[in-house]
Amino acid sequence: METRPNALTFTASTDQRFFFFSDTRNDNGRRIPVSVYGIRAGFLFPSKHDRPAIKGVRDASFKAGAGFYFINQHLDQPGLLPNTSEYVTRHLRIATVYYERYWLRRNSFEVSTPIEFGYGHSRYERNDDQAKDFEVARGIFLPLGVGVLSAYQFPTIRWLRPLHWFGVNALIGYRFILKKDIPESQINYTGFYISVGPSFFLENLTSDIKYWRQRRKQRLKRG
Repeated sequence: METRPNALTFTASTDQRFFFFSDTRNDNGRRIPVSVYGIRAGFLFPSKHDRPAIKGVRDASFKAGAGFYFINQHLDQPGLLPNTSEYVTRHLRIATVYYERYWLRRNSFEVSTPIEFGYGHSRYERNDDQAKDFEVARGIFLPLGVGVLSAYQFPTIRWLRPLHWFGVNALIGYRFILKKDIPESQINYTGFYISVGPSFFLENLTSDIKYWRQRRKQRLKRG
């Protein structure tokens, strides 16, 4: 029988996204996606009140936690930074905290709205092996993002329970930059981001571990 969780549940996942920067475009002037890799971890918080759209063991009301992301990208447009005319490589490191409200979470499907606030550090280096000083600039920026996330977990099969540890998700959002890293530059990270790919549900893995432990205890008692 399914019961409502009455305690926090730890959850974690890898997170690959595609950011659209104003300085990264193709020959036709269209923005092209930049791969961003990261990981985030947090806790599922159980519902305090009945919510018809959220039922059973998947009735967590919201999720909150922290994440970390990094980007290493070669920029093909010279002169983006003040007083420079070289091609550069940028390195971004972003730490975030997030709050993710669930609007639908039942059976194998869920819809949520993640809100993230971050602290980012940027570093720009010359792409010139002859240069004695590679670093061009560095700075700190503050991103704020909001999006809509939908996820589907594969169904539970009795003889193959690990299948429901995995699924797919789709995320679309918009990122606002509250503080630019290099104010006088042509670089601005405000824009859309998307993510479509596989998903890993750590809470399902931990739930199965508890399930297997309980079954083992029951077998030992009967034996």
